This record gives sequence, structure tokens and C-alpha cells, in this order.
Amino acid sequence: MQVFRGFSDPDGQPCVLTIGNFDGLHLGHQALLGLLANEAGEQGLPASVLTFEPHPREYFAPGDAPARLTSLREKLPLLAGRRVDRVHVQRFDARFAHLDATEFIDAVLLRGLKVRHLLVGDDFRFGDGRAGDFALLQAAGRQHGFSVEAMPTLAVSGERASSSAVRRALDEGDLVHAARLLGRPYGVVGRVAHGDRLGRQIGFPTLNLPFRCRRPALSGVFAVTVEGLETARLPGVANVGWRPTAGGAPCPRLEVHLLDWRGDGYGQRVQVNFFHKLRDERRFPSLDALKAQIACDTAAARNWFLQHPDALLG
Repeated sequence: MQVFRGFSDPDGQPCVLTIGNFDGLHLGHQALLGLLANEAGEQGLPASVLTFEPHPREYFAPGDAPARLTSLREKLPLLAGRRVDRVHVQRFDARFAHLDATEFIDAVLLRGLKVRHLLVGDDFRFGDGRAGDFALLQAAGRQHGFSVEAMPTLAVSGERASSSAVRRALDEGDLVHAARLLGRPYGVVGRVAHGDRLGRQIGFPTLNLPFRCRRPALSGVFAVTVEGLETARLPGVANVGWRPTAGGAPCPRLEVHLLDWRGDGYGQRVQVNFFHKLRDERRFPSLDALKAQIACDTAAARNWFLQHPDALLG
């Protein structure tokens, strides 16, 4: 898969295109990308995705933007696994945000990406003030010779598959429903960094993955698996939060205590998959009280994996 900055196509080849943030790459996104790849194959053109960085809502309302389900670095391998040939990452800035709908069609779809077929979700809006809609795209397609298709909503267990629905499930601690919407367990990818070694001092060494002040989509204590350290998934117990008992942290942190592994993993890039919420994060009156609770959490996680051995497969 090729990745480009912006919407200029370096070789001038027409494409079959879809546009969106694709945060989380849930089942609705996957269905859309399946249609994209099939259409691109029939036309003998590259299956292309135009996505944005930062998320438009982070640009318009940075203090009120939703939690990211996937960073760009996490999103790209997921797109590659869906038969996408090209990803165009457009910086969402003031200049781009203020393109009106007609300018968007002319600059992005026609001159930039030379679209032959455009596939969008049924709620797709574009251009300054979100003034552009599907009817405008159809009219432009008739005028300029490209076809436009809208994919209907995909429902999962009676609920529309959407990034918002996944965020809601994670916020409520319903990891089973989140996995149902995603088609896989929710996971976070990061590089293991050095911490303050507090976990090691109290007998529960951890892998530390900083969020770099990105707001996590979930918080609390969880039964998790870790991929990237061994050929098999490793079971563990994870805390996502601000470490209130240890004086707090300036940015949220993901800390994982592995149940049956004693390396340190420093510098390794790992994926942490979340399966079951054990409890909310809370402040304890002392480190001894925290240590006792971690022992309980570890036992609870171990018991959960004994009851759900399939979580370690894959």
C-alpha cells in the first residue's frame, strides 16, 4: 500500500475513491472498503482512500473532540489489510477546512485525484460548513464523468456501526459490544517506554505505554492480551488512567502487568487487546492498599482467562 501526503496523485492515474476518517475501522468501514476494493478491481484502477489528520473535530473543537480509537499509525496497517492500494493523508487545516463544496469537487476529486468512481457513506457531508451532500456529488458526477455510490448503514445487533457507537461501548466498559462493532477486540498499539519502576518496586512490574496526552477511549483496569513480545498472545492485567495513588500523571498512561512473562520489553512495539473490564481506576490510601488491590486484579484476570481460553488464541 502506498501512502501520500495530500490529495495530489503523483502519476496522474484515475482511481476509485472513498473519503472518511475511518477511526477504529469498524465493521461499517470494513464493508465500505470491501465494496471499494471490488469496484477498483472491476475497473482495473487503484482502490484509494482520502483521510484526514488531525480529525476534523480536533481542528474545529480541540477541547471537545472525541477520543481517538486509532492513531494514524494504527490506522494505516488496518487499511492495508482491507485491499486498499493508496491512502492520501490530507492535513486538515484552515485552508482545507474553508474549501467550499464546489472547490472541493474541483480541486480534490477532479484535478487532484481524478476520480472515476466515488463511494461514500450515506451520511457523508463535505466542504465549508458541511454544505456538500450526496445530491451535489451526483450532479457533479453527471457533469464531469464519474459515478457516485452511497453505502447504506450497516447495523450490528440492531445498532448502527459507527465510531461513536464504539466509543460509547468502550466508555461504558462493554468490551464485548465494542468487539462486536469492530469485528475484533479493541486494541492499542505503542512502544514500551521506561517508567518510574513503581510497579517493579511493589512486586508487579509493568510494560508502560504512554498516550502522549492523547485522550484514551477507555479507562480503568482490564484483562488484556499483549502481542509483539512472543509468538503467542500473553495474558495480563492493565490499568488505563492517571495513576492517582502515585501522585497522578500529566498524561494518561497504559500500564500492563503480564501474568506469565518477566522480561521488560523496552523499545518493543506491542499491541494490547482489551477483553474484559475488571473495575474503574480509583485512588487508594497507600501503596500497600494499591498493592493488595493489584493482587486481587491479577487473580481476577487470571480467573477470567481460565474461563475464556479462546482469548489467548489468534
